[in-house]
Amino acid sequence: SVATVCGLKCPRDTVHYEQEAVQKRTFTKWINSHLAKCKPPLEVNDLFEDIKDGVKLLALLEVLSGQRLPREQGRQLKRIHWVSNIGTALKFLEGRKSLYRGSPIKLVNIHATDIADGRPSIILGLIWTVILYFQIEELTSNLPALQALSNSNSSVESVASSETGSPPMKRKVVNKFHGNAKKALLRWVQCTSAKYHGIEVKDFGPSWCDGIAFQSVVYAIRPDLVDMEVVRRRSNRENLESAFALAENELGIPRLLDPEDVDVDKPDEKSIMTYVAQFLKHYPNPHHSETDGQHDELRLGTIPTFALSVPREERKMLRELKVFLDQLERDVLRAQGAEGNLTDKYQAFKSFSVQYEMKKKQTDPLLQPVHRDGKLSVDQALVKQAWDRVSARLLDWHIHLDKSLPGPLGVIGAWLHRAEMALREDIPIQHAHEETANVLHRKLDQHKVTQQTFESHCSGITTNTCSRGSCSNRFM
Repeated sequence: SVATVCGLKCPRDTVHYEQEAVQKRTFTKWINSHLAKCKPPLEVNDLFEDIKDGVKLLALLEVLSGQRLPREQGRQLKRIHWVSNIGTALKFLEGRKSLYRGSPIKLVNIHATDIADGRPSIILGLIWTVILYFQIEELTSNLPALQALSNSNSSVESVASSETGSPPMKRKVVNKFHGNAKKALLRWVQCTSAKYHGIEVKDFGPSWCDGIAFQSVVYAIRPDLVDMEVVRRRSNRENLESAFALAENELGIPRLLDPEDVDVDKPDEKSIMTYVAQFLKHYPNPHHSETDGQHDELRLGTIPTFALSVPREERKMLRELKVFLDQLERDVLRAQGAEGNLTDKYQAFKSFSVQYEMKKKQTDPLLQPVHRDGKLSVDQALVKQAWDRVSARLLDWHIHLDKSLPGPLGVIGAWLHRAEMALREDIPIQHAHEETANVLHRKLDQHKVTQQTFESHCSGITTNTCSRGSCSNRFM
């Protein structure tokens, strides 16, 4: 509640109370935009009440991470079950690492019992932690133009992020922006929109009150939607309402804020950051890059890219493909962790594999290098990384399924995957041909040993059953 002094509200506490109310509304909308992806969809009505049992909190983390988390659930959960669920969520968060600091996430003064008690400030702090690490850090750390967003004399160093509980796949090395996610997001705004209209965006507070900064971000993505001259003549509320409506109706960006949330003396910066990050999520490479005229080499992960001009329709198709692949990756992880017998899991795997292959054939032409030196555009590089992630997820799932086959079939399935990986492995060509020959001989000797192992396991099993892929078909 708002503190009072001599019967009057304390201004400082009033601002805090209002910002807390805005955060509650914004965070609730943000959560619901993700819980809508659950099957069946879930919804939070009162954040402070609906999160107490930890069920929807765990569902949110599952959607964001693509991982399956254990939980207590039922119609009559008791407090001990609430605390257990929340404890699972907190432990999962603490097991992850900050992409900027490289150290584990610290949940300062956030305890399971406080969440179960419905304490507003603690719950808002927890949800902000989730937003910061799962959305804002993730998006800004993978920003295609990290090097361009950094100061010209600052260095870019590569860091690898390991995630506790992640599926067995190595995360690609990404560039590290020197600073933090807030600075990176602000620089993205300044470099992609504001500087082209003489707009000074210093923060995620008062700089956004008049709505012009929001309009400039929309303009950077779709110039045809905004007339900046008209924008400068309108009132704050008109600009804010127009920007939010355009973003929702034309760009598909969830409306997390209302004009009255922003047109105040001290807007809540966490709420504005949460909303602005939605633009970066949907459009990591806005319109400005095609008119920038700078083809400075960037490095996204281990893929060298250039901010090159690409036809608008092709950019649109690439961004839609990126959204498809991100969703496919989440669906694959969710299906992989779902309950069911081996036959059902193979059928699910086959369904996802078919989707992947069909889409890949349709979009391979879009991933042809746009530069004569074989460099990819930023959008192409993002899509290529998404393809690689989905491919790795499917391969990991396939290996797990084949190893799960009953009896000797599981052993044979594991052997086949090892043999395939050995055949795909690149053999480095040495300066001395004798060294290369020695490597080849060692590989052949290893293959002979594994071949003998394979033949011993295949005894008693027909050749047709042991052929590649038939192990899977046997159970479909």
